[in-house]
Amino acid sequence: MPKNSVIEKNIFEISNRQEFETTALNIFRFQAEYNEVYNSFLKYLEINPDDIHQLNEIPFLPVEFFKTHMVATGKFNPEIIFTSSGTTGMTVSRHYVKDLQLYQESMLRGFRHFFGNIQDYVVLALLPSYLEREGSSLVYMAEKLIKLSKDKRSGFYLYDYERLAEMLRSLQGSGKKILLMGVTYALLDLAERFPMDFPELIVVETGGMKGKRKEMIREELHDVLCSAFGVEKIYSEYGMTELLSQAWSKGDGIFETPPWMDVLIRDMNDPLTILENGKTGGLNIIDLANLHSCSFIAVQDLGKRDEHGRFEVLGRFDNSDVRGCNLLVQ
Repeated sequence: MPKNSVIEKNIFEISNRQEFETTALNIFRFQAEYNEVYNSFLKYLEINPDDIHQLNEIPFLPVEFFKTHMVATGKFNPEIIFTSSGTTGMTVSRHYVKDLQLYQESMLRGFRHFFGNIQDYVVLALLPSYLEREGSSLVYMAEKLIKLSKDKRSGFYLYDYERLAEMLRSLQGSGKKILLMGVTYALLDLAERFPMDFPELIVVETGGMKGKRKEMIREELHDVLCSAFGVEKIYSEYGMTELLSQAWSKGDGIFETPPWMDVLIRDMNDPLTILENGKTGGLNIIDLANLHSCSFIAVQDLGKRDEHGRFEVLGRFDNSDVRGCNLLVQ
């Protein structure tokens, strides 16, 4: 297998659409040849990689393959295996990560792209269900952000909502940016028990009711949280076990991707057809940081894309499992 250090370097140097498309097509050809699962998938579809010249021609691997196969480009011993959450008896996804440094660089560059310097923040993570199991990429990301904030007040909270509320009150007027990242049901628990007027607070919901609460549409959830914390908008994070990059929303459920990530919309009745902007369909995720797994994944979320490349998540396919960090049905 050829060295891919040049491709890896190019991922985070992308500055325009042409560079993205060129790099993505190079990675497609690389993975089409050296990823056994993806190679078999293309052969099953009778698609010759040499005939692919545009992004909308690339076949996207169904995300379910991460539950049944080791989706890997080349042979390697993974540094870590990220696993999805799931109820008892449910088959979980496994993402075999060859290079943790690549994940960290993607995550940190993505955070900096949307939020700026992590050292400007106090990071408070309210992720109880994820902390109670092994292999959560969300917990790994939060742990890194907490450490890199270099603020002793940053930290994880399990179910001690009172202690978290006390910390939040103590941070009001501190001059630091306060980022509260939480799983949806836990943020609602905190909001009900300890509402406070904290307009400077950045609340980031990562999705997930974990069966502990009735599902809510996004507008209803955000209205409850805005009222409870006295903020104008609620931020959101879109990520999953099978991705090494994240998309972020700074309000209204409109997500933006970093320069090495993109979302296309596929026809629900013809998965190999990409829809025009504004049409609703299945999300096809391009994550170039997935260099050693698969960068082209068809996920089970429904959504639409605008002319600026931003996207909304509008629900899920009826026949798909409920994902642990699934965003709320709109």
